Parts: sequence; structure tokens; C-alpha cells
Amino acid sequence: MEESPKVSILATSHHHHELPDTPYNLWMRDELADLLDLPHDGTRVEIIGGEIIVSPGPDYAHNAIIRTIEQRFFAAEMADRSFPWRYIGSQDVSLSEIHDGYIPDLCVLSGENDRQARAAQIKKVPPQYLELVLEVTSPTNASDDRRPGRRRTVPTKWNGYARVGIPYYLLVDRDPKAARTTLFSDPDKTSGEYREAASWEFGRTVRLPEPFGIKIPTDEWEPWQGGA
Repeated sequence: MEESPKVSILATSHHHHELPDTPYNLWMRDELADLLDLPHDGTRVEIIGGEIIVSPGPDYAHNAIIRTIEQRFFAAEMADRSFPWRYIGSQDVSLSEIHDGYIPDLCVLSGENDRQARAAQIKKVPPQYLELVLEVTSPTNASDDRRPGRRRTVPTKWNGYARVGIPYYLLVDRDPKAARTTLFSDPDKTSGEYREAASWEFGRTVRLPEPFGIKIPTDEWEPWQGGA
């Protein structure tokens, strides 16, 4: 990790903090949340586009969507012991190439990479271990998960995941104005963009192509209440 001068930020609590190192380095050492006096109530702190982003814990409907997707991967594994994919939720991912640090809602990785990560007791998974990442949007941070747009013009997780070459990014957008699931693929590491996308409205079955071959029902998924 690089040495750096102090970084001054304004945290969500409106208290001024002088940080003794870069946000990324502090995040890597699990020191950032404590330095920002964040509560231990599910609040997440991530580095997105070089910015410190603090998000409250998700609601039940958000977690239920993740559960549905986990169940489909688990069912595929139980039905076919040669099924090569494993999943892990709320895992820190270090994007060292761009000095970002994310906590996807779900990571999908090969059985071999899963074994290596467990054997090494990795705390911050490098992106080369991952085949797919999932994000489910919430009203407070949806713009951080999507392509850059009106609400956030600086790089988002969509850019970051593409920049480090994660092959697939599954985005479940619960915004009532969208209410759809999109699978982004074919990342361009130079531009930090995904070049392909397939999308399904809520209520339609999401069909993850090979190498996954998974069908995910969305008929019980609901948008959040109100707009974003």
C-alpha cells in the first residue's frame, strides 16, 4: 500500500475527520469505519470512484431477493455435484487496480477459487477470483450501483467491476421507475464499461446463460416504496 498525506473528508455525521492515510488503505486495514465513528448496525462503508460511501443496512425485501438467487445456485449444486460455482454474501472485494473497495450483495466464484479463498482465510477477495457479482439497489445508494448518470456522474460500481474485468455483473434495480434485472457482460477494462447487457422486468424469469445455466424467478420481487 502506498504512503500518502492526510486526507480530509466530511462524514455523514457532519463531523470533520482528518484521516491518517488514504481511504482505500484504511478500508483495507478495516480501520475506516471506526475512524468515521460508524455504528455497528449493518452500516456499510465502501470506496467507490475514490469516494467514501456510507450506506445503511438493507431492508428485508432486499435480502429476500438475494436469498432467491442463493437458493437457485444451491439447488443447481445439489442437483449436479459437478456444478462448478459457489457463492458468498456480503464479502469485501478489493479492487486494488483502482484503489476502490466494494461489498457486493453476492459473489459467485469457481469451486477452486472458493477452496483457495477459504484455505488462505482471505479477508478482502481480489476480483480475479470472481466470475459474477450481484448488487441489489436501495433508495439511498442506487446511483452508486448503476451506470453513471444524472444522479452520479463520477465512476460507479458498474465502472469499477468492468475496470477490473469481472466477467458478469448482475444488477437488480428495485426502483419503481425501473423494476428490472440486468446482466452486464463483456467488460472493457480500458474504458471501464460493460459492452453487453440483457434485461428482464420484475415478474419475468431471469435466465443466466452459460457458464451458469441458472433460471431465477422474480414474480415475488417488489420495488421499494416511493421514488429514488
